[in-house]
Amino acid sequence: MKIAFIVNEFPSVSQTFILNQITGLLDLGCDIEIFSSKYSSKKKLHSDVNKYNLMGRVHYFDIPKGKIKRLLRAIYSIVLNFYKDPLKILISLNIFRYGRTALSLTLLYNLIPFLNKKFDIIQCHFGSNGNIGAFLKQMGIEGKLVTMFHGCDIREGVEKGGEIYNQLFNHGDYFLAISDYNYRNLVRFGVSAEKIIFHPVGIEIDKFPFKWKKKNKISPTIIVLTVARLVVEKGFEYSIMAIKEALKRNPDLHLQYYIVGEGPLEEGLKKIVKELKLESIVKYLGSMDQAQVAKEMSMAHIFLLPSIAEALPVVLMEAQAVGLPIVATDVGSVAEVIVDGKSGFLVPSRDVNALVEKIEYLIEHPELWPKMGRYGRKFIEENYDIRKLNQKLLKIYQNIIKGKHN
Repeated sequence: MKIAFIVNEFPSVSQTFILNQITGLLDLGCDIEIFSSKYSSKKKLHSDVNKYNLMGRVHYFDIPKGKIKRLLRAIYSIVLNFYKDPLKILISLNIFRYGRTALSLTLLYNLIPFLNKKFDIIQCHFGSNGNIGAFLKQMGIEGKLVTMFHGCDIREGVEKGGEIYNQLFNHGDYFLAISDYNYRNLVRFGVSAEKIIFHPVGIEIDKFPFKWKKKNKISPTIIVLTVARLVVEKGFEYSIMAIKEALKRNPDLHLQYYIVGEGPLEEGLKKIVKELKLESIVKYLGSMDQAQVAKEMSMAHIFLLPSIAEALPVVLMEAQAVGLPIVATDVGSVAEVIVDGKSGFLVPSRDVNALVEKIEYLIEHPELWPKMGRYGRKFIEENYDIRKLNQKLLKIYQNIIKGKHN
């Protein structure tokens, strides 16, 4: 089976759910090509990128930012590729049909890597890439168009209206909903329920060793860990304030709060930490690959995710696989990943006191950590094992190609 993956950025340290799909389908014998809008210049890469020689499978749309450079490169690309399919190239430049998107030459740059290629499945991650796939379908590029919606694209649809995906909904063959929250919103946007298939993302469980296989000594210093991009949706200001309040209520408490991730809010969050005089408590560890994240999780005691918006957070799967008790906010589909009171605790978003109460409760009851850890590990093994999910995904693709999927 030939599959095209259209993604925002490749390789990406944060989007392991896409990497795990690609490598899993390769293991199942699929032939995959990756089409990406952006090249990651980060030096840290997941080991599977090299193990599977994925960079040899990547094509970049590579759209220059400067207008003159964009025009000159477009002329060069047209001369170089015109013989492949003159009509498609000319249609991609039709400003009367496609307006600004054609005028900006974006459609031309999206089309060029697909010329003379045929696929069984065009798998788009995120609605914005689904829009690219919809254009390619209109251009006659062969392949069933399947789009998996995640979090930011659903939120954008809620904020701007589902009509921003109208072209995709008109030309897309099927849509993968990773959670009930996404399913409900896709229906709300106007997608026929018959075209929506429930299929969550998952993790490679073996890469997150369970920490309670043997009795662990509990350090006098409690480590609270958050792994997330430093963006507004993750609600870091609330977790930082919760740590401050926990220390205020318990002045003898030895506590460290480690944050793994990077993003546009880093400087602002460091300013908050400084204002609250938490520089010795809150530590930013920067971006990490999957193996490094697993190591940090194995050394932590409590995992904290204070988000104000989420879809289906993979990091909560990873933390439970390791065996960490969780404190998370009840937003989006978090309740589908965390079993409240069993593998962790759910609290309202933006509620600092609720976060503090659950953090304090877990600190006061360390005997619960292994019990909650075992429950969480089993729950993830049963529901979010990427190997099982990739096998199901391949069957979904096979049924779509045969026209048998309902």
